[in-house]
Amino acid sequence: MAELTLHDVTKVYDDAEGTETAVDEASVAVEDGEFLVLVGPSGCGKSTTLRMIAGLETITDGTIEIGDREVQHLAPSERDVAMVFQSYALYKRMTTRENMGYGLKHSTDMSSDERDRQVSESAELLGIEELLDDKPEEMSGGQKQRVALGRAIVRDPDVFLLDEPLSNLDAKLRSHMRTELQRIQSELGVTAVYVTHDQTEAMTMADRIAIMNDGIIQQVDPPEVAYDHPNNEFVGAFLGSPAMNVFDAVVREDGDGYAVDVDSITLGRVPREAVEDDIAGESVRFGVRPEDLRLDDLPDDAAGGCRFPATVTVTEYQGNDNFVYLDVGDRSLTARVPPGIYPEPGDEVTVRVAAEDVFLFDPETTAAIKTRGIDGERTDTQPITRG
Repeated sequence: MAELTLHDVTKVYDDAEGTETAVDEASVAVEDGEFLVLVGPSGCGKSTTLRMIAGLETITDGTIEIGDREVQHLAPSERDVAMVFQSYALYKRMTTRENMGYGLKHSTDMSSDERDRQVSESAELLGIEELLDDKPEEMSGGQKQRVALGRAIVRDPDVFLLDEPLSNLDAKLRSHMRTELQRIQSELGVTAVYVTHDQTEAMTMADRIAIMNDGIIQQVDPPEVAYDHPNNEFVGAFLGSPAMNVFDAVVREDGDGYAVDVDSITLGRVPREAVEDDIAGESVRFGVRPEDLRLDDLPDDAAGGCRFPATVTVTEYQGNDNFVYLDVGDRSLTARVPPGIYPEPGDEVTVRVAAEDVFLFDPETTAAIKTRGIDGERTDTQPITRG
C-alpha cells in the first residue's frame, strides 16, 4: 500500500479550435489506506484526474507520486495501480477464473498454482467462489461487477482506482455494493480513489471527499465537514438533497447582530460574532438547507433566528420525511420536514430558521462568509469513523 500525492496536476487539451483546461493545478494527498472520493458534476474533470493517475492520460504539468516514486512518466503497467471501469470490460470467452488471473499471468512470474491460489482467495473475499467457472454471459450485472472488482483486487495494487463502477446497477444492488466496497477496501487496507457524480455515494463511502468543478478541486475534507463548512457556494449547493436554498440578500444591523433580508423579507438573523468582519450594508448570498427550515411550533432558539410567513405550493411524501415547497414573496423555498408534518397546498405556515443554520457567501468570490454555527469559527465536525 502507498500514499498517493498529486502536485499541481494539470491537463490541457489542444485541438483545431484552441485549448481547453480539463484539470487545473489539482493538488491532493491521499493517505496510505484512505478511501478518497472525487465527486462533482459531469465534465468537472474527475474522470480525467483518475485517468491521469492510472497513466491512461498524459499530464500537461505537475507531478504524481505513489509512495516515494514519481510516476507521471511511467507506463500504466509500471505504476502498480489497478482500475475498475464503469463498463465491466470482461473478456467474454474467459471464465471468471481466467478473467481474474489474466493480469497476473502476463505481468508477474507467478506459477499457475500461485495464480490460482490468489484468484481463489480474492473470489472468497468477494463471495464469488461459485462463479469461478462461469463466463460473463451467464452472470447478472452485479456478479459481473464483482468479477471486475476481483480482477483488480487480485493484483494487490498500491492504489485502487474506481471510475463510477456502480452506475450500471439498479438502486437496491447499488446500495448493497456500496457497503461491500467499503468492507473490501477496509479489509484490504488499500489506498483507493473513487470517482462518482452521485453525492450519496460520496457522502456515505468516503473517508474524505474532493469536490471538483470546472477542473478545479474546490475542497478536500471529510464529508460531514464539507457539508457543514463548505469553502464556497458551489460546495454548499452541490452537497445535499434537496439542494440548499440560495438567494441574493442584503445584510442590515439588527440589535447585537445582523438581519439578512431577501426582497425586504427577513429570512435569517445571525449574531455579530458569527462572522469575522462587519457585514452591515453588504450584499451577500444567503443559504439555508431544506432540513433546517422548521415548520413546527417550537420556540425560537436562544441564539436568535427568525420567523417568516410562507405559502405551501406542493408537498411530496418521501416516506421517512416530506419535501414541502413554499412561496415566500416572489421566491420559492424547499423544506425537508418530518413525516408527521404534511401541510396542504395553499396552507399558510410559519417558517423558522435558527441563526446557527444560516449560510452566507460572498456574491463576487463565492467564498463562505458564515457556515454552520454561530461562534465565528469553523468548528469541524468530528470525522465519522468508517470501515
